[in-house]
Amino acid sequence: MEFGLNMYSIRHRMKTEGDFLAACHELREMGYSYIQFSGAPFDAPMIQRVSEASRLPVPLTHVPLTRILQDTDRLFEEHLMFGCKYIGLGAMTPLSLFFDLPKCHEAIDALETAAARLAQKGGKLFYHNHALEFIKHGNTTVLDYLIEKAPHVHFTLDVYWAQVGGADVCSLIDRLAGRVECIHLKDYQITVPDPENIRYEPVFAPVGDGNMDFPKLIKHARAAGTEYFFVEQDNASLLPDSMEQVAKSARYLREIE
Repeated sequence: MEFGLNMYSIRHRMKTEGDFLAACHELREMGYSYIQFSGAPFDAPMIQRVSEASRLPVPLTHVPLTRILQDTDRLFEEHLMFGCKYIGLGAMTPLSLFFDLPKCHEAIDALETAAARLAQKGGKLFYHNHALEFIKHGNTTVLDYLIEKAPHVHFTLDVYWAQVGGADVCSLIDRLAGRVECIHLKDYQITVPDPENIRYEPVFAPVGDGNMDFPKLIKHARAAGTEYFFVEQDNASLLPDSMEQVAKSARYLREIE
């Protein structure tokens, strides 16, 4: 299968254009077919240069919320410079919104307005979830409201955070059919930091090193219309073998048909 990397995973390799390009060449050698731009200031001409030089397309980004809401048209034009029509939001902020229902609804309505404008121009707005979207207000989660009240918003479903939120991940993928063109593949590994005081802690892991059933998830995603599968390991950039972390994910995914 073809797969990409969310560059946030190795954001320490994006401090300069040269570092970014060198990292992309390494990713291509590992078997990555495309990347998501995230983890560094958005610079469309630079992204275009690196994408062309490395021959790695950039089908999705994460950009600041203020630009999505206040500079929608120019932001889309900048994305077209490197052939990208999928504009992503990494998180809805401030996080206090998730606990204030009227303000949360107001923020989601604003996202829908921007998403509808992008749709008129041939683009799509993608929302990346964490676990807070699964907070319940009565019998309805924040994610429910987003799905039902913002029909122009599409999703970059993060399977790890959906698992943390208590979702049935495959059922959620099925529910998002037609609106889940992008997925973040992130594994869910259980650790016991202190055997003397047993606590179970989920941690990020290379794809295939944890407990997520990726063959099943990928089958459901393909049936739901997913086009792009991005490896994301939030803590890879903090580890001494960061490139080996993302190489492990690549080796695992190359074996999935």
